[in-house]
Amino acid sequence: MSATQSKLSNFKTMAQADVPQGRKGKHNKIVLAILDDLDRLKEGAALKIPLAELGDTKENVRSALNRATRKRGRNVATAADDNFLFVWNKAD
Repeated sequence: MSATQSKLSNFKTMAQADVPQGRKGKHNKIVLAILDDLDRLKEGAALKIPLAELGDTKENVRSALNRATRKRGRNVATAADDNFLFVWNKAD
């Protein structure tokens, strides 16, 4: 038994300094890719992302994208049809 684990603990313990900070959810990769493309997107254009490439439902990816854009103070819009998710930068 390690020095940081009590005999009465139900779970293992670790130094707080070693705890990962921040959250990288399961949508992190697709959301970062969308944000990266939005940074380079010309005004008046929209990203056309195949739903098959999202790795999850369009609703869940939209929610994750919404959280990320609000956190960064970005203003984006989305739309979708049966095959694609469309994302574009909104004018302020």
